This record gives sequence, structure tokens and C-alpha cells, in this order.
Amino acid sequence: MNEARVKLERIDHETAILSFSGDWKLGSPRPKMDPLLEEMNLLTLRKLSYVASNLGYWDSTLLTFIKHVEKSCRESGVETEEESMPTGVRGMLALSRAVPERQDTFRPPPSTNFLDLVGLQSLTIWRDFFLLAEFIGEICYRFMGLIIGRSRMRGQDFIAMIQECGPNALPIISLIGILMGMILAFVGAVQLKIFGAQIFIADLVGLGMAREMGAMMTAILMAGRTGSAFAAELGSMTVNDEIDALKTSGFSPVDFLVLPRVLAMFLTIPFLCLYADLLGILGGAMVSAGLFDVSIPEYFEQLNVRMRLIDFEVGIVKCAVFGVLVAIAGCFRGLQCERNAVAVGKATTAAVVTGIVFIVISDAVMTLIITSLNLLRRG
Repeated sequence: MNEARVKLERIDHETAILSFSGDWKLGSPRPKMDPLLEEMNLLTLRKLSYVASNLGYWDSTLLTFIKHVEKSCRESGVETEEESMPTGVRGMLALSRAVPERQDTFRPPPSTNFLDLVGLQSLTIWRDFFLLAEFIGEICYRFMGLIIGRSRMRGQDFIAMIQECGPNALPIISLIGILMGMILAFVGAVQLKIFGAQIFIADLVGLGMAREMGAMMTAILMAGRTGSAFAAELGSMTVNDEIDALKTSGFSPVDFLVLPRVLAMFLTIPFLCLYADLLGILGGAMVSAGLFDVSIPEYFEQLNVRMRLIDFEVGIVKCAVFGVLVAIAGCFRGLQCERNAVAVGKATTAAVVTGIVFIVISDAVMTLIITSLNLLRRG
């Protein structure tokens, strides 16, 4: 491999030739830039011509070197001429000049200091808190407009969201609901069998599904399935400037995009929760009858003795709250999406994480309230 060389030759008082030779490839040694620039400054040139004298293989290394030379020439008022260079070099240089250099392309590497990371994350959470509060306030304002007939929400969009949030989610809810009931029954029965109390499998599965697990699992599934879809849809619209087009046309994105999704989730998820509860109870009955000698009539008789309507009502109310929070999280992250393709994936992930965090926190708060009010005590 020929070593990369560059030679500066003066032709007359104001003109010089810069000759390139050898192989200019990435990873191979190349001439120092600073001595060359100092020599050029001492010559006080007006014109500099490039010559490909015995130039071998070349790649971006040569182009980068020439760009640095051109930058110095521009600062010194020196004209450059490249007609003697290979066609490929001239084409690549022309292409690099066709698009202006972005001034914001450099970003400092992210800090790895633990305290810096904690501080940045805290500031992000603090900023998102106020943005989310503003977003929820806008939703409430538009919802009041819908009640008094001033909202421009399209009924066609609402029906489509009902279909997406309700019937289209039944297959995955069916699978997870019945599996959760079977898991609860099996885990509980292993311990109850020690005391000969297999009949209380019905209590465990019924109360667990109705009060907690049915609502929780339904909401988490909807966060992963529908909440992420909301974020992806609105994020893609943000990237394609469709949201800005709505605003420019005088239409509120909350009216047209957010309200149909939030209301559809609020109306459909209680039915999905009840559906999951019933399938979970059925799954528990299958395990009890098949593995632990508790017949189907005995199982449902024990449920009839132990279960009350309030048990189902608590789970359904919880799930309705979860559904609203999941829809808000998905729409919020979608509208918050930046204007690039990578940001859509990040917004989708953030929507799922935010929705699940909302579910866990709200579930803890509602459980404390229900316990404080003694709503589940037996009369």
C-alpha cells in the first residue's frame, strides 16, 4: 500500500498546486494538517489548484482532508480549483456542498454520572407532570363542551374506537382471563389441599378475579394492546404534520383524536373486565373439578354463598378508572412525540410504561379508599 502524501508547490506569486498521491484510506497514515495550513498561510495565495498526482485508492479520508483545506481557504479568501481531480472526488465534493451543514448535529454524549442521571430524570418527570395536568384539563374542558353540544367530535370516529377497544380485544382477554383463573385456582389449591379445604378454591378465585385480578390484567393488556396503538397512531400523525394541519385549520386535536379514544375506552373496558372475571371463574372451576375433586355444582354453590354484587362492582369501577388512565397515557405520549421515526417507537414504549404506572398507583389509592370506607365488609 502506497503511503498517502500531499505536496504544496508554488507556481507564481499568487498561485500554488496541492498534489495528492498514494492511498488515502480510512485507518492508513495520512499527512498532518497543521503544518500544511501554516505553509499555505505563509505563501499568501490567491488561488489553489488540486492535482491527483499518482493518487491510488481513496475514500472519505481524502474528502475530509480536502474539506478542511477548503475551510481554511475560505477563511483566507483563497480560491480553490479541482478540475484535475478524479470525477468521483469532484462529484462527492459537489454533493457535500449541495446540502448546507447543520449546526445542531453535534450533541454531547449523555452523562453517565449517577447524580446527573437522577437529576435529569427528575426534571423530566417534573416537566411531564405539569404537561399531563394541562392535557387532562384540556380533556375535561372539551368533555364539558361535548356535554353541552359544543364539541366537534365525530361519531364515526367514536364508533370505530368502540370497535377497536371492545370486540377486537375479546380474543386476548378471553385467553388471559381463563388462564388467570386457572393459575389462581392451582396456586391456591396446592396450599388449601394440605388442610383439606379445597372447597375454598371458589372463594379465592372468585374474590381474586372480581376484586382485583380481572380489572388489573384487563387494564394491563389494554395498555399494551390499545394504549400503545393510540400512541403509535398519534405519534405518526405528529411526525407527518397532520396534528399541525388540524390546528392550522382551526380544529382541536383533543376533540377529533383524544375524546373518541378516551370515551371508547371508558365505555368498553368495564364489559371486558366483567367478561374476564367470568372466564377466570370458569377457569378456576375447570381446575377444581379436574384436579382437586371439587365438582362444578359445589364450586358454584360456594361462589353463591361467598360472592356479592359489590365484589364485581369494585373491580368494574377500578377497571373503568384504569381504562381512562391508559387512554390518556397513550394519547398524551402520542401527541408529545418528536418529529422523527425513532420517536414513534419511544412514544409507544413510554405510553405502555406510563399506563402501567398509572394503573398500579391508582389501584393502590382506590384500594386504600375502599378499605377505609369498609365497602367490602360483610353485613
